[in-house]
Amino acid sequence: MADSDVLAAAFEENREHLRSVAYRLLGSMSDADDAVQDTWLRLTSTDTSEVENLGGWMTTIVARISLNMLRARQRRHEQPVGDFWPGAAELATSNGSASAPARAGIAPGGSDPEDEAVLADSVGLALLVVLDTLTPAERLAFVLHDMFAMPFTEVSAVLGRSTESTRQLASRARRRVRGAPSPDHANLARQREIAEAFLAAARGGDLAALVALLDSDVTLTADAAATPAGRPMVLQGVTKVSRGATVAAARAAMSQLALVDDRVGIVYAPGGHLEVVLLLAANNARMITAIEVIADPERLQQLQIALLPN
Repeated sequence: MADSDVLAAAFEENREHLRSVAYRLLGSMSDADDAVQDTWLRLTSTDTSEVENLGGWMTTIVARISLNMLRARQRRHEQPVGDFWPGAAELATSNGSASAPARAGIAPGGSDPEDEAVLADSVGLALLVVLDTLTPAERLAFVLHDMFAMPFTEVSAVLGRSTESTRQLASRARRRVRGAPSPDHANLARQREIAEAFLAAARGGDLAALVALLDSDVTLTADAAATPAGRPMVLQGVTKVSRGATVAAARAAMSQLALVDDRVGIVYAPGGHLEVVLLLAANNARMITAIEVIADPERLQQLQIALLPN
């Protein structure tokens, strides 16, 4: 068997593990797949003849790549968006490297939604929210040691810190994870159910379905960046709000559910560039009482966003 075949086989054997590590570190499936792709490129461009444990070596590499991505994201104040935009179509038609597995072992056509759901469920919405509050170093130390049982000596090598310093990072992260108020799972599930119904009705231009979701006194507020006139807007009542939502049906077709801070919201990010966020409020009867449309770039930068799998 040629060396390239050995590397491809080793990569394929570890691919799902690498994606799991990267997803927990980055909270974004597209970012995780990018990190795994980069790991494949490193694997094929590095002399690994003396590497005894290729699986461990690749885990270290994907962790370092993910750490760099986290730090770059933090410097640019960016949120992980783009899991659901042209990526799937592009991956289905991209040629890539002839010697690599399909997009470095990733199935043609992009991430399987069922795989994404499994990964998200294995982490949990509440934990994803809390992980986003950690610094990149804290997140890496906690994820690699507490979630994947990597020894501190190896984690410290990824971080470029002493073993004791790495232990302290993981301990601090552990306290924050255990001490942070976890979102109410039942409440998150209810929010998602309402947001899914709203998005489905808007995508289909189904006015009757939208009206059925809205409280009689529903209010829609939009900042100046979200309106054609460039002025803040307030719509009151079922008729005006439902018409406004159906007019935006084209945008709804390219939107997806996401965790926005600690709430389920809807994001619109054409080409992976975050442009609009919708936040919904509902009463105990599960009727939408308020819709907030956020498009101001400064406000968008302040939001903590993690996409939810379909």
